[in-house]
Amino acid sequence: MKRINISYDGGHYTIGNRELSAVQAEIEAAIVSGKPHWLRVNHGEGSFQDADLLITPSTHIVLMGIEEPSED
Repeated sequence: MKRINISYDGGHYTIGNRELSAVQAEIEAAIVSGKPHWLRVNHGEGSFQDADLLITPSTHIVLMGIEEPSED
């Protein structure tokens, strides 16, 4: 996976070098635990800045996996 694009509260973020299924599992575990969880993401274009998104059971978040282009 090249990156994961994230839509969160009207903002757009990314996560690089992680599998979509691993991020989904992290979010699911946070929701099941019932405790707030901070998800580390990148913000910005060009030079990224770390950002933390608060994940709770009522969080509206969209994950979109972006695959590496095929070399065929």
